[in-house]
Amino acid sequence: MPELSNRVGTFTDSVIRRMTRISDEYDAINLSQGFPDFDPPREIMDALAKAAYAGPHQYSITFGAENFREALARKQGKAIGRTIDPEEEIVVTCGGTEAMMCAMMTVCNPGDKVLVFSPFYENYGADAILSGADPIYIPLVPPTYHFDPVLLEDGFQQGAKAIIVCNPSNPCGKVFTREELEVIGNMAVKYDAFVITDEVYEHMVYAPNHHTCMASLPGMYEHTITCNSLSKTYSITGWRLGYLIGPAQVIEAAKKVHDFLTVGAAAPLQEAATVGLNFPESYYQELLEKYTGKRKHFLDGLDSIGLKHNVPQGTYFVLVDISQFLALEQFAGYTDLDFCEWMIKNVGVAAVPGSSFFKEEVNHLIRLHFAREEATIDEAIARLGKLQKLLEV
Repeated sequence: MPELSNRVGTFTDSVIRRMTRISDEYDAINLSQGFPDFDPPREIMDALAKAAYAGPHQYSITFGAENFREALARKQGKAIGRTIDPEEEIVVTCGGTEAMMCAMMTVCNPGDKVLVFSPFYENYGADAILSGADPIYIPLVPPTYHFDPVLLEDGFQQGAKAIIVCNPSNPCGKVFTREELEVIGNMAVKYDAFVITDEVYEHMVYAPNHHTCMASLPGMYEHTITCNSLSKTYSITGWRLGYLIGPAQVIEAAKKVHDFLTVGAAAPLQEAATVGLNFPESYYQELLEKYTGKRKHFLDGLDSIGLKHNVPQGTYFVLVDISQFLALEQFAGYTDLDFCEWMIKNVGVAAVPGSSFFKEEVNHLIRLHFAREEATIDEAIARLGKLQKLLEV
């Protein structure tokens, strides 16, 4: 057999999705891969049922159905604080995953450098490699997950073509303040670089924190490519509907990349999801209230069984410290990945090893999520309570 490409040997499969497969095998409660266990809004499901018979069933316009893009432009124009041209400033993609890959391939040449905050969503490293770019990792320092502006500028001085900003951040739940975004944006302008943002958790930001779109800052629209998705906001992760928003010149190039990556997102799903994009502001307020309640319920549960954790400012992810368990003789030589696999088989709860999110040597954290019904959360907490019994031996 001929040799495979060198690039495929430089990253692994998704650890998150691997944990889901193992979780399914052992019938564990899956708190690893971040998707809800409840239905999308009824209005969207009804619209999908209608589209199943009325269509459309053939290709939409490659870069997105017109009514879908128009609805996106209205909704996100409010967040960004400007009028978005649905013809020239939006590309609809097959999920936020393709949106990020499309953005990277649009702006990066082989050998370009891209700044990535660590911890990071695991796709970003692979995205950089697949687009031929070299990632430079900038640490976010716990427990607040702030960054050092000196290290950030050093990264830009190395010639970075772009920086990826996940806001709110997966996996640590950090919400970047406006002041932090201004520091990042000012450096991007100073060094003539792009800011590629991942804002899929924009509606899951807990008081007193506030989500600010990078593209809304003065002078930043021309330097920003906003990646987003409908997956989390409308509980439709399997529909794979994402998008890019940016300056017309950038989007014109992104359309070409997208066209040859996937041709286009599913036409009937765009038709149905347009209903959601036209929801009133009250929907997003209720969504936040829902997840605010789930966050409290889950964190209270972790506290009740003595598990140490961070308090996410946004998203539905929580980092749990497993140091006390790895110190036990039973787990001598275990990595966080080993522990997660043991936990699926022996506790019945699936998590993601923190090492898959950090460039630094981190072996003491696991990521859980709370996008679950309260009954599921309660059962997960009951099962996780078995961990504390290990310390009593």
